[in-house]
Amino acid sequence: MPPRDWDATSYERLSAPMTAMGADVLDRLVLRGDETVLDAGCGTGNVTRVLRERLPHGRVIAVDAAPSMVAQARALLPADVDVRQADLLELELEEPLDAVFSTATFHWIGDHERLFVRLHGALRPGGRLVAQWGGQGNVADVTDAGFGAAAEPRFASYFDGWTGDWTFATPEATERRLRGAGFSDVWCWPTRVDVAPADPAGYLSTICLGSFLARLPGELRDLFIAAALERLPDPLEIHYVRLNILARRAS
Repeated sequence: MPPRDWDATSYERLSAPMTAMGADVLDRLVLRGDETVLDAGCGTGNVTRVLRERLPHGRVIAVDAAPSMVAQARALLPADVDVRQADLLELELEEPLDAVFSTATFHWIGDHERLFVRLHGALRPGGRLVAQWGGQGNVADVTDAGFGAAAEPRFASYFDGWTGDWTFATPEATERRLRGAGFSDVWCWPTRVDVAPADPAGYLSTICLGSFLARLPGELRDLFIAAALERLPDPLEIHYVRLNILARRAS
């Protein structure tokens, strides 16, 4: 299948919990205000906008692989933010970066070894990587409900042999990969965030179970979400496990 695009309009409406998590991570990136920083997986640009405000004399390069997200970010962000559609595994930049910032993105990339080598190569000596994404156990109840629904006869043929397109890594494996890519001063740790979405069906469709829906014809998607919700508590509370990292390219 081609890479999944997102429904950027729905994401913008429902993504307040993701934005809040991203803003917390951004607070870990101490800035003078004149740096060049990459937002690796900018989504619709909500956290990118806060990053830009903290760089009054700097530069922001915002990258996302999803065309709809890039279009939405370009519409929402100031014109001086360099928004690009790009695959982070193929990242090529014209100048070295002072920092790479990323939230809720790296679990969508299967090859973390290659990803970290790319990001290390994009940083200037002493440059920092500050990121957070889904770690081991992230939204486990929701994905279990998704696979439970996918096993039903009316859906099963669309999921034959499919095991998911996300990588929820452990802190230990991530630290090993970061050090293998050349990073130093590496810190990796998990945190838990619980989210009770006001629109459970919309939230699952747009954010948590979109990879499942991408494999289904349109007429089955609402039925699939209903089948997944039947397997989850009501009211719904989603348990996020976020993997946080701080790392540096050696000077």
